[in-house]
Amino acid sequence: MPDPLDWIDDELTALDAQHLRRGLVTREGPQDAVVTVGQSHNLINFGSNDYLGLAADRRLNDAAAIVAQNEGWGAGASPLVAGRSLSHEQLERRLAEFKGAEAGLVFSSGFAANVGTVAALVERGDAIFSDANNHASLIDGCRLSRAEVHIYRHADVDHLAELLSATGRYRRRLIVTDALFSMDGDLAPLPQIAALAAQHGAMLMVDEAHATGVFGQRGRGVSEHLGVEDAIHVHMGTLSKALGSTGGFVVGQQKLIDWLTNRARAYVFSTALSSPVAAATIAAIELVQSESQRRWQLLDRAGELRERLSAQGWNIGRSCAQIIPIYLGDAEQTMDLAQTLRGCGLFVPGIRPPSVPTGKSLLRISLTWLHTPAMLDTLLQALAAERH
Repeated sequence: MPDPLDWIDDELTALDAQHLRRGLVTREGPQDAVVTVGQSHNLINFGSNDYLGLAADRRLNDAAAIVAQNEGWGAGASPLVAGRSLSHEQLERRLAEFKGAEAGLVFSSGFAANVGTVAALVERGDAIFSDANNHASLIDGCRLSRAEVHIYRHADVDHLAELLSATGRYRRRLIVTDALFSMDGDLAPLPQIAALAAQHGAMLMVDEAHATGVFGQRGRGVSEHLGVEDAIHVHMGTLSKALGSTGGFVVGQQKLIDWLTNRARAYVFSTALSSPVAAATIAAIELVQSESQRRWQLLDRAGELRERLSAQGWNIGRSCAQIIPIYLGDAEQTMDLAQTLRGCGLFVPGIRPPSVPTGKSLLRISLTWLHTPAMLDTLLQALAAERH
């Protein structure tokens, strides 16, 4: 009898031919500036989103350990049933305070937060206006909502304005955008987008996943950095990047949080985050506020690295953050260069379709506060050798 899964062999062979097949790699030890990945040893790690270097911070570990003794580890149920612990409640309140909002809601992941929130806000008969470069979680949320989706060209407010003007018949309209784009390292033009949302009576949801803790005077994100926090209706972020923890969140008006509590399926039907995770995240928020030098030093180093990469002749696009792409286009060339850098003791991920469109493959340099000037010099020297 033939195996019903035989088709997978052919599909995997096709991925191999296109240099698009992925494999799992295992990291030994904590997330740090130097890691062991797969068969390689002591690689300088430019693949982590641990932007402030908190993922292995002992203070987070200590906070988690104390609460684990008092509240246990597993949540046991969804937050609406029996899974919401005291630490979980404290985290949601602390996130709202941190972001200057009335209330907050914690999801099991940033992906779940985006998928659940978008699909709870709009449905069939409504319209979504989504940046072409938005994260996959926003894209999937748009698809699951069953609303009509209008894609505007990346960061193109004129195109967004055209689409909004041409689509006035919908019951509800929602604009969704990343604040800091995860592959390109550029910022959304939030002031102009917010003005369009107000003009057309649309809801505005902003994903601050890669900007929370890094941008803004208080680390609240690009919306704070650009002075438009009050114009945004739905603030989304993750706990798993600069905050060094795991999970996702949404903050906003109390009525928004009440609605998501009842209608965001990714929240309603997911087991709650564990209490130790919540406690570690609260500790991380405190560090974001008390050790602001981490984000300023990170952004200063990122600016210097961008200048030096551009001077070498690499195409880094419009990056203005700690995420720095090196655009190569071809998937095979991208993966070859990533492998060459690994041979030099550097872990710099190659990004290929479907993570980026065909012909847009790139190396993604993710800078963290833990990277030293010597580490950056090593990266630049290895890349300079490839330009000759």
